[in-house]
Amino acid sequence: MKQVSYKRLWHLLIDKNLKKNDLLDATGMSSSTLARMVAGEPVTVELLLRICTALDCDFSDIMETVPDGVKAKKKYKRIPATERPSREYMQKQ
Repeated sequence: MKQVSYKRLWHLLIDKNLKKNDLLDATGMSSSTLARMVAGEPVTVELLLRICTALDCDFSDIMETVPDGVKAKKKYKRIPATERPSREYMQKQ
């Protein structure tokens, strides 16, 4: 059976220079629901839609399915904070 991985969401937050608390504020989700997502547990489609609306993206941008017991392949290279664009720059985009 497959499981859900939200690694794409965490990378998208980094790319948009947002923190998980920003996601909580934008979607109204609880911290316990966020903890379930961090653990790779499933959440409601309604919540996924709220996340996609807040981040202006699609389901495939925030999640993927992976075989049970296998971690998702790392497709993104983490950018050091010193090399990331500033929040002001990102808001201009």
